[in-house]
Amino acid sequence: MAYTSLLSFSVCLLVLFHGCFAQIDLVTNHHQDQPWGQPQQPQPRHQSQCQLQNLNALQPKHRFRSEAGETEFWDQNEDQFQCAGVAFLRHKIQRKGLLLPSFTSAPMLFYVEQGEGIHGAVFPGCPETYQSQSQQSIQDRPQRDQHQKLRRLKEGDVVALPAGVAHWIFNNGRSQLVLVALVDVGNDANQLDENFRKFFLAGNPQGGVVTGGQSRDRNQRQSRTQRGEREEEESQESGGNNVLSGFRDNLLAQAFGIDTRLARKLQNERDNRGAIVRMEHGFEWPEEGQRRQGREEEGEEEREPKWQRRQESQEEGSEEEEREERGRGRRRSGNGLEETFCSMRLKHRTPASSADVFNPRGGRITTVNSFNLPILQYLQLSAERGVLYNNAIYAPHWNMNAHSIVYITRGNGRIQIVSENGEAIFDEQVERGQVITVPQNHAVVKKAGRRGFEWIAFKTNANAKISQIAGRVSIMRGLPVDVLANSFGISREEAMRLKHNRQEVSVFSPRQGSQQ
Repeated sequence: MAYTSLLSFSVCLLVLFHGCFAQIDLVTNHHQDQPWGQPQQPQPRHQSQCQLQNLNALQPKHRFRSEAGETEFWDQNEDQFQCAGVAFLRHKIQRKGLLLPSFTSAPMLFYVEQGEGIHGAVFPGCPETYQSQSQQSIQDRPQRDQHQKLRRLKEGDVVALPAGVAHWIFNNGRSQLVLVALVDVGNDANQLDENFRKFFLAGNPQGGVVTGGQSRDRNQRQSRTQRGEREEEESQESGGNNVLSGFRDNLLAQAFGIDTRLARKLQNERDNRGAIVRMEHGFEWPEEGQRRQGREEEGEEEREPKWQRRQESQEEGSEEEEREERGRGRRRSGNGLEETFCSMRLKHRTPASSADVFNPRGGRITTVNSFNLPILQYLQLSAERGVLYNNAIYAPHWNMNAHSIVYITRGNGRIQIVSENGEAIFDEQVERGQVITVPQNHAVVKKAGRRGFEWIAFKTNANAKISQIAGRVSIMRGLPVDVLANSFGISREEAMRLKHNRQEVSVFSPRQGSQQ
C-alpha cells in the first residue's frame, strides 16, 4: 500500500514539473536571441484587400505650399496603395529651407532624388555627443550647442526612420532638395489605423500635411465653418497644428520651466509659414571650426581631416576610405551586431560602384536591405535603385515576398505587370515623377526608352527577393529541357534556346530584334 501511494505521488510530481518546464521553455524560446538592440523576427503585416483588375501610373493629388518649399501627397485611397498598405509623399525644400521636426506613426523610408542637405534624427534617451558652434557668443566666447548626430544627405541616399522617431531636414545646398518617401502604414509597428498621420513638434502646418491630404480633415474644417465665426476665432487662438498646441500654456510653462508668454510661442499661434520654413540664421556643420583649424595646421586647405574621412567612410560607404581604414587597422564589422539603439546607422548610399548587378551595355541594380543597412530588419522595408540604359531591359520577374512601390526618378520607359490569370493589369509608358505599385507575386518587366530609365523601388520586406523568368539565374535555367519542351509544346532545340540564349543577369542589353 505504501509503495502504491509513493508511486502515485511520484507520477503527480512528474506531470506537474513537466507542465511547469514546458511553460518556462515556451517563454524562453519566445524571447531568446532577441535582446535589446538586436533584430527581431519579422512580424506579420496587416492584410489588405488586393482586388486589382487595372493599375494606373499615379501623379501626386494633393499639394501644400509652405514658406520655403512644398509637400505633395499621392492619394492614399488608391487601390494599389490600399493593397500594399502604404502612403507616398514628396518634399521639395528650397535653399535654406527647414522641414520642421516631426514623426510618423509608421516606419518611413525616403530617397534623396535631388540636391543635398542635413538630416537629424533624435532617439529618446541617447546622449548629445555632437557639437555645433553657434553664431552667437556670450562674453566674447563662442557658444557651443550639443545635440544628437547629424547626417549629410546627397542624391542617391536612402534613409530609414523607425515609427515615432522625430527628425528634421535642412537644405544647406545650392539647389532645391527633393525627397520621396514611403510610409508603411500597414506595418506592425503602427498600432493605429492605416491612415497616414504626421505629428509635428513645431510650427503650424496645414491640416492636409498632418493627414496626408485625407478628406476627414476637410470635413472637420467644414463643420467648424458651419458653426460660425466664434468657433473660427477660438480655433485660431488654440494654436497651430503641432502636438504642443493642444496643451494648456500654463502646463507647458511648468513642464519646460519657462514663462507662459514663451509657452504660447511654442504653440505657434497664427504662424502661416507651413511645414517647411526658411532658416534665416543657419548653423555650421558640427565642429566646422575644428575642421578649418586642422586644415590650417596641416597647411592643406583641400584635404579633409582624418576624423572627417572616418565619419564619411562609415556613413557613405566609400570604398577608397574603407581601404584607408583597413590600412590603419580599423576594420569595420559588417554583421550589424555591434550596433546599438543609439548608434544605429540610418543612411546608405547607392553609388554606381556599389551596384549588385552591373551590365556595361544595359545598366545596374543596387539593393538596400538589412544586410547593408541593419536597421531595416526592424522596419521590415528595403529599397532597390535601378538604372537602365537606352532600350535596355530589366528581366521579367516577380517579387516573392514583398510589394514593390516604384517611383520613376529619371528618363522614361515601359512597364508591364501581369496578374495571376495572365492578364496585363498595366502596360504603359511611364516617366519621371510617376508611381506604380507592383503587387507581390505579380510578374513585371521594365524596358528603358531612348533617354534611359531610372527608378527607386520601396519594398515591404527587409530582404525582398525576386524570381526571374528569363536570364542566367532564372527559373527557366533551373528546369530540365524536357520539362520546358513538354510544358510549352516546343521542340528540345527550341527549349535549349529558350533556356540558354540570355546569358546576362537581371539587366539585359538591347538587341536589334528577336531571332527567328
